[in-house]
Amino acid sequence: MGQPKQRVLTGTRPSGKPHLGNYLGAYQPAIELQKSYELFFFLADYHALNEPFTPKEITDQSLDLTATMLACGLNTEQGFFYTQSGVPDVCELAWMLACQAPFGMLSRAHSFKDAQAKGNEVNAGVFNYPVLMAADILLYDAHLVPVGQDQKQHLEIARDLGQRFNNRYGDMFKIPEPMISQAVAIVPGLDGEKMSKSKGNVIPIFATDKEWKKAVMAIKTDSKGLDDAKDPDACIIYNLFRLLAPAEKVQEMAAKLRGRGYGYGHAKLELLAVIQEKFGPMRDKYLDFMGRPDDLRDVLRAGSQKTRAVAQAKMARIRAAVGTVF
Repeated sequence: MGQPKQRVLTGTRPSGKPHLGNYLGAYQPAIELQKSYELFFFLADYHALNEPFTPKEITDQSLDLTATMLACGLNTEQGFFYTQSGVPDVCELAWMLACQAPFGMLSRAHSFKDAQAKGNEVNAGVFNYPVLMAADILLYDAHLVPVGQDQKQHLEIARDLGQRFNNRYGDMFKIPEPMISQAVAIVPGLDGEKMSKSKGNVIPIFATDKEWKKAVMAIKTDSKGLDDAKDPDACIIYNLFRLLAPAEKVQEMAAKLRGRGYGYGHAKLELLAVIQEKFGPMRDKYLDFMGRPDDLRDVLRAGSQKTRAVAQAKMARIRAAVGTVF
């Protein structure tokens, strides 16, 4: 028998219609991890309560994200696919970890400082965000956690809280390591800035052909004409194309941009074609899933029950260790 797979944990908040930045930065990497690791992937609907979403929006966006992950190829039988709210034990652990979290540690967290800097109302949920994130990770003894630069500090807090807990109560938690991938750079939006819903510069991964064409044709370009040589690396169209197309096609576009007789309009049509080819079949699956909301709920219910069995076994050990009566 081979060695058991290492456990990788990642998740995302249900926060609206998915775009290329979401797919390339989160969904596709998570699905790739299934091939080599035991994947825990969760919908962070408790974290979403810190956003100004209505209850209906949180429900709809959770179902939308479920349909998205299934359409993109997540195998729910192979790993663990669940919601935070389906495993409420995470909140019990978050309280226990909060009792080990110094005020200074949490007040230095990026999430708290960013909210302060923006003048946002800072509630206890925002302040304790890193603690709930630590519980998300530590509850399942994850070996590895994929992180970008913006989340690296929060993983360090999770590691710190896990070590503090272990020092006080014995060896309860595996201390996770970061999994940092440089493979996907920042996904540029229509204006060249980082693709973001808040900036309105996104290309949705599930749209009609007409909507895709409208988005692609709106990509910002300079004033160079058909016969002017163009720098591929400075071209937003090319920088999106190389994230989606095969290597040989990327090389061909780069050569054509540097040459004559190839304009930005030609490049946009090539980008549109690769988007339609890659996401067209996924879109059809997504629309099918979205037409069956009860089936989506069943997927989440089954995945959460499966995951909660792992969580409850862990929490029984933790309760015994901290000395609670039940």
